[in-house]
This record gives sequence, C-alpha cells and structure tokens, in this order.
Amino acid sequence: MKVFVVEDDPLFRKIIEHTLKSNEDVEVVLFSNGSDFLRQMVDLPDVVTLDLGLPDFSGEDVFNQIVRFNPNIRVIIISGKDDIRTAVELLKQGAYDYITKDESTRERLQKAIDNIFRQLNLQKELSFFKNQVAQKYDYQHAIIGESKAIKEVSALVDKALKIPNINVSIRGEAGTGKELMAKIIHYNSNRRERAFVSLNLTTLPPEMIEGELFGFEQTGINGNVVMRQGKIEEANEGTIYLEEIQEMGEEVQLRLLNLLQHGFMQRVGGSKKIHVNVRVISASCVDLSEMVREQTFREDLYFRLMGLPVVLPSLKERQKDILLLADYFLKQFCHQNGISEREIASKARRKLLSYSFPGNVRELKAIIELAAVLSNNGKIEEEDIVFNSVNEVPDILTEEMTLRQYNEKIIRYYLDKYGNVMKVAEKLDIGKSTIYNLLKDKELR
Repeated sequence: MKVFVVEDDPLFRKIIEHTLKSNEDVEVVLFSNGSDFLRQMVDLPDVVTLDLGLPDFSGEDVFNQIVRFNPNIRVIIISGKDDIRTAVELLKQGAYDYITKDESTRERLQKAIDNIFRQLNLQKELSFFKNQVAQKYDYQHAIIGESKAIKEVSALVDKALKIPNINVSIRGEAGTGKELMAKIIHYNSNRRERAFVSLNLTTLPPEMIEGELFGFEQTGINGNVVMRQGKIEEANEGTIYLEEIQEMGEEVQLRLLNLLQHGFMQRVGGSKKIHVNVRVISASCVDLSEMVREQTFREDLYFRLMGLPVVLPSLKERQKDILLLADYFLKQFCHQNGISEREIASKARRKLLSYSFPGNVRELKAIIELAAVLSNNGKIEEEDIVFNSVNEVPDILTEEMTLRQYNEKIIRYYLDKYGNVMKVAEKLDIGKSTIYNLLKDKELR
C-alpha cells in the first residue's frame, strides 16, 4: 500500500512517517508542500494524509484536486485545527477521516490505516473472485461443442446477452446444464455486477415457496415486527434463477405475475410495496405449454416468463460433442486436483461414444472424473470408463431381440461394467459356467 504524506511541519511529518512504517506493507513518500505532491500524484497513491495548513496551497484546494483526479484515493485530513464545520464538509465531499493534531493522532492514524489496509485487501480478493467467475462463465469458452444443436443454443444465448432485460426460459432434461446456461447469461450481461440468486423449487415444501421467494413480515408476541427478505429482493438489479418453475403453486404464480406486470411486490404478511428490477430466468424439465393447456400453469404468467425460450439438447442429440466435452472435463479435473494430465485411449473413446448418457452432461463429467482417479500411467483405458446409470439396462429393451440375445447383451453390459466373471455371476445370480459358455460361444471375452 502506497501512502503519500503531505505535511509542512517537520516534527509531525516524522511522527506520521514513523507511525506508517510500523506496517512493513506500507510504502511512505513524504512531501512538505502541495506543489511537489500534485506533480507526483500521477504515481497513484492508495492513501494521502493531507495537512490543511500548507505553505503554498490551501489544503481544501489540494483535496478537491485529488478528488477530481481520482476519487478512489483515500484522503485522511490531519489538521492543527479542531474545526467541526470544516471536518463535516470535507467528510461529506469524500474525505476518509479527519484527524486533529494532538496526543491521539498516532492512535487514530494507525486505526484508519489498518481499516484501509483491510478494505484494500478485501477489494483485491473481490476483484480476484470476479475475474475467476468471469473466466469460468466466459461466453466464448463456457459453451463447448461443435454440434448443430449446441450451436443453435449458443446463437440464442447471444441474443439474450444483447437484450439484457428480456426474461429467459430454459427447458431441458436433468443434467443438460440449465443452471450453467443461466449463469453464462447473467455473468455476460450488464447485470453481472449484481447478484445471481438461485432457487430450486423442488427443494422446498410447497407451503414455503411463497415466503422464500417474496420474504415475509410477522408481528411477534411482544409486538416486534420480524422481517425477512426473500430471494427476489436479494436479486434486485440482478438475476433470479428459478429451477423447476412448474412446481410453483397458484398463489405464488399470481404473486410473480403481479411483480412482472407492475415492477413491485409485497412481502408475505406485509403491506409496503417494494420496487424490484430483476431479470427472471426460469427452467423446467417439462414443457410448460402442456401445463398451460391442462390449466395447471397460468397462461399469462407463462407468456411473461417465456421471453426468450432456450431448449437444451440432451447429450444423445450432441453425439459430436461427447469427446470434446470428455477431453475438457478431464483437463479441468486434472488441473483442479493438481494431478498430471491424462489422455483417453481410443478404446475408451469408442466406449464413451457407444453409451446413451441418460444423465446427460452431468453424467459424462462424473464418469470422466472417476476414470481419471481409476486410471494408471497417464492414460484412461476402456476398463476405467464405468457406467453406473440405472437406466442403461432398461434402454436395451427398446430393441426387438430374442430372449437369448437379451441375456447376451445384459451379460456383456455387466462384464463391461465389472470386468470380473465372479462379480457378474454374483450380480446376476447365475452360474459362472453360464457366463463362460457364453464367452466361448460368442467370443465376448
């Protein structure tokens, strides 16, 4: 932290310098007049301690020049006059503190510098966090894929970024990345500096959804009013992401409709109208238009929420993207866990391409991360790719086959999964000889 000390009194200049240098992270530069300081101000100090009684300039004039040059510089006024009116006026104009020259100067200055140091560190951490978030959800890199289906999604997201106040509705199967898409839209819009608030409606009992969204006001036994903000207020000026919007009951639907129509809301149990400017990104795994036809979801709310509709394809519809995503998840996992990079062997790649991924991108990510842990010698082999979906065997039943062919396919599936005849026999409750005979007949080994 760089501190410029502007003080014409040699004794106080020394006192201030000594106080500041007790912190080894503080760099101190001394000035005895305003002219020298103003010429050097381009070096952008973090803090300036400013004496009001300078020989060549009025301290107030120097302060005003600092504020005009860079209002982010924190100015601590140190004056020989205990002038309350001047102090109040300078503090109103943006001075960080006003300290009089007396026996408490050292203590007050040290306290002010310590507070500023903490604030600057918090700002650096916040800036670092914002940069991390910006990189993670960078529009150009976060949407991965070459398939036609994902390119169509990317084009729609691009439109959502150009029209930042339009609501967005996202539909897709579980695991297709609905919340990720919502975050990409938020963190690349002009609302990125404001809150992104997420609420999955399936995680709450129906009777709690209204209070969680809109907050509440209650009068206690002693007459005190208990107030709690809801998620919508938390997201003011930012984005609220409502996952599984189809779970919203009739009363909550009406409240949300009123907010979208009029721009204000009331807490549950409250009477005050609260103005809210929020972008709503809703998500669902079902087709809401069907619910509208069945009259289980309000048509007027549906059209308000729909805004820009985005339908996320299943991974089955993105066959071209499977290996691209697998390589991306593998590289990301190795980097995050500090392990050497791995590559996916050709047989393992073919195995990935043969799978239907009922759990979509989320399942692919989990499979690749497990494979990275199981792998040896820097390469993911076929046996490291483990499919655990309960939907995989039932998918077999979509094909027309003889009973013997079904048996063969199920045994092949379990052999691929466990790689051990004894384990497969135990899981399927059949004799090992049955498996060995099948291996021999069909060369499944």
